[in-house]
Amino acid sequence: MSPYKLSGMTVVSFSGGRTSAFMLFMVLLHNTAEDIAKYLLIIFANTGKEHPATLEFVRECAERWGVPIIWLEFRDDDAGFAVVDYATASRHGEPFEALIRKRKYLPNPVTRFCTIDLKIRIIHKYLRSLGLSTEDEPVDMMTGIRADEPRRVAKIRQRKTTSESKHATMVMPLADAGVGVQDVTEFWAAQPFDLMLPTINGRTLEGNCDLCFLKGAYQVYSIIASDRGSPVRKAEWWARMERTAVSSSGITGNGALFRFDRPSYQEMLDYSEIQFDMFADQDEAIACFCGD
Repeated sequence: MSPYKLSGMTVVSFSGGRTSAFMLFMVLLHNTAEDIAKYLLIIFANTGKEHPATLEFVRECAERWGVPIIWLEFRDDDAGFAVVDYATASRHGEPFEALIRKRKYLPNPVTRFCTIDLKIRIIHKYLRSLGLSTEDEPVDMMTGIRADEPRRVAKIRQRKTTSESKHATMVMPLADAGVGVQDVTEFWAAQPFDLMLPTINGRTLEGNCDLCFLKGAYQVYSIIASDRGSPVRKAEWWARMERTAVSSSGITGNGALFRFDRPSYQEMLDYSEIQFDMFADQDEAIACFCGD
């Protein structure tokens, strides 16, 4: 049976990148309209720091392929999430900042609560609000991890279910189908539309959160430098979060950082004014759930 075939209630976790969009297309291709309407939920979790091109791409996928995509955002309230759409989605980091204020400290490569709370947890809260991801109504959770990401594949196969629910089985149809980055690249080269963000060696450098701290330092430098002259620079939000890191006593200027093994965002922002091209391939990003 095709790894894209729906066998019951299934959630496509759509990151807004090319790989997860390819996965969604293949799911739509291999299932009947009746099964898609009955079993499929497509969910995009917006952090408020997604690149504008990502939001455009998510909207265009829904419109061109004729499927509803559910947009969710974190909220610090009883529900824990809000359903939004392209027009009402946050674009200035509001959900991410609300989470930092709630947590009272910054996420970092070891404690990646941004991925958990802004994406994974709100998806499961939404599913539970529908009566899904329970013992009586289990779900398959499709994630866009490719066959050429063996460490991530092995980790998920070992875990089998998600970190938030034992009633949500992790499914990786791209890995099962042997799909690699070249397959995804060739697919989008043949399509009438695309994510309007450049790639280098198969990596979409400005995908996911615009200046995510899991991206390599030189990659972040390059994005910051290319943003020179913009009325509102992407790095200003990240620098402000570091300057005003939240402590148990309230907002303080304690200089907390997203990462302590490299310069602060303010330092990188300042440096970008005098040195433009700082990108280097040897600086690797750290993979996370957000995906491509």
